[in-house]
Amino acid sequence: MEWIKKNQFILSFLSGIVLSLSCYVFNPFALEAGANKAVAVAVLMITWWIAEAMPMPAVALIPLVLHPLFNIGTIEETSKAYSNPVIFLFMGGFMIGLAIEKWNLHKRIALHIVKRTGTSGDRIILGFILATGFLSMWLSNTATTMMMFPIALSVIAVMKEHQQPKTNIMNFSMVLMLVIAYGSNIGGMATIIGTPPNVAFVGYIEKKYGYTVQFLDWMLVCTPLAILLLAALYWVLAKWLFPSRIKNSTEANNYINDEINALGNLSVTEKRVLFIFVTTALLWITKDLLNQLRWFKLDDNMIAIFGALALFATPSGIKKENKPQMILEWTDTSKMAWGILLLFGGGIALANSLEKAGVMAQVGTWLAGFSHINGLGLVLMVVLISIFLSEVMSNVAQVIVLSPVLASLADALHLDPLLLGIPMTLAASAAAMMPMGTPPNAIVFSSGHIKLKDMIRAGFAMNIISIILITLFCWFVLPMVMGVIMNR
Repeated sequence: MEWIKKNQFILSFLSGIVLSLSCYVFNPFALEAGANKAVAVAVLMITWWIAEAMPMPAVALIPLVLHPLFNIGTIEETSKAYSNPVIFLFMGGFMIGLAIEKWNLHKRIALHIVKRTGTSGDRIILGFILATGFLSMWLSNTATTMMMFPIALSVIAVMKEHQQPKTNIMNFSMVLMLVIAYGSNIGGMATIIGTPPNVAFVGYIEKKYGYTVQFLDWMLVCTPLAILLLAALYWVLAKWLFPSRIKNSTEANNYINDEINALGNLSVTEKRVLFIFVTTALLWITKDLLNQLRWFKLDDNMIAIFGALALFATPSGIKKENKPQMILEWTDTSKMAWGILLLFGGGIALANSLEKAGVMAQVGTWLAGFSHINGLGLVLMVVLISIFLSEVMSNVAQVIVLSPVLASLADALHLDPLLLGIPMTLAASAAAMMPMGTPPNAIVFSSGHIKLKDMIRAGFAMNIISIILITLFCWFVLPMVMGVIMNR
């Protein structure tokens, strides 16, 4: 055991190489040559990520070397993933978070949240689950996470300042980060506009069949499902896997009140930061209405960068060497989680290579082999494949590629395409085990409060619960609400 600890790095490093070469040589999935090479690189990256053989952002750079080397993709094609539009959403959101932290606004917000929820760890976590889940129904799950992330970090800082004996602040910190990501993903399932995969699937169904999935019908099926998943999230993380045992305390409440009084009134700079933060959030919320005016075309990425630029262009009200000091200066970005931008870029590059190599198409062909399974078993198989596939694939790309495959399979079996398509779409947003599974997962992982092994543990438990609930809801509730044709 001692020898393993001393040589952990070598074992982690070699395990990735051995598994990758084994996958390439033996080709266990009987893939074509190009797809087999892409999967071998994916196995190497995922193994090194899990085994922590190298820093995760460093592993994310592997496609820039191996994809051109093995003709999986050119350097030009691969490098585009590292400048994907969602990367700039992260960048803008991180910069807004830096400004909130720099001028102490985060502490004021956190203190008021804790004052209202109480100092019990479980109540704070439940409050964040409810707030995040509700916001994500109407905002993109990524934008919701960006808004809640700096606030959660500040709550963690406040709780650490007054830690109670025999409590686990590390569990509290980790769970608070995880529930923001998972709550955003789950809340996004509840409405058509809550997450991009929902929009992509509904758009495909309308284009292929001329059938419009009604907003209310979707909510009648998916909102109760989301509520049950959020309840399960609270129980699994806060009560079962990672209890914090932080109880309400009169001393802690007095401390919170004293700290709020010590902060005094909002400073001029805090007001300006708050104004930019609220404006950015309102633009995220109202962008669809504004786009209908056809004066311009906004998206979440542009809005995040606009918010960041506003911080660099707005004076803080304080002079530095007789020059006005801006709310954010470039030196402040040294504290930013640049590594997470590389990590997500690497995840996108990996997903693109698998898609281009035809892995998704081969998954669809393999899935068609289960056509002899009718009804509930087939829905379960679709959910199972979709949820674990989305751990390493872009969920939007997954829905775009699998929608036609499942529609053809449904037509051949005389099933309503919604019966297979909706569970596949919902499961694509339920990835919880890996940081690159969804953008919210990547954002919270950047906090440093989550170890990969703990995310895999929590995510696996939530994946199993999601598989069961999504399958049952889509088999029993979906037909009653949407009149789906079923072949029992």
